Amino acid sequence: MNQRRILLGVIGRPHGVRGLVHVHSHTADPADLTAYGDLSDAKGRQFVLRWRGEGVAEIAEIVDGKPVTVKDRDAAAKLTRTELFIDRDRLPPAEEEEFYLSDLVGLAAFDGAGKPLGKVTLVHDYGAGASLEIEGNGKPIIVPFTRACVPVVNIAAGRVEIVPPDEIDVPNADAEHAA
Repeated sequence: MNQRRILLGVIGRPHGVRGLVHVHSHTADPADLTAYGDLSDAKGRQFVLRWRGEGVAEIAEIVDGKPVTVKDRDAAAKLTRTELFIDRDRLPPAEEEEFYLSDLVGLAAFDGAGKPLGKVTLVHDYGAGASLEIEGNGKPIIVPFTRACVPVVNIAAGRVEIVPPDEIDVPNADAEHAA
């Protein structure tokens, strides 16, 4: 499996004056964010979190192999909006019929007849259910990530089957190539 970084949380605003921060966890149980060990940001800095209350954590940056705890509000404020990642291979395998959304990106998309539609380029998840963005045959299409619209997901084979709802106009690849 290739090394991909998975966003697990985001440091929010400071909490109090002693360097604590609000942390927005993207794990199923927010407390599990600390179970993965060191987290890293986009610049490669390593961090360790210790929960001090619901959604509030003490944070330390690993410097020369040692944790340096953030001690004041100003230092905590500089970390606001810092995204926290881990490598994908540190996550446990997905359960049967469950998927990590990041594993869907890059899969080839086909219609029910086996005609290629393109590749999954993005997974959108704004809290009301995920949707897949597929690019390939003209303009991108976005389909809900439901069993009705995506009846087959085969991560090992690198493909998904798409049955778009009638409201979604899927560009015809044959018509584009004939023009």
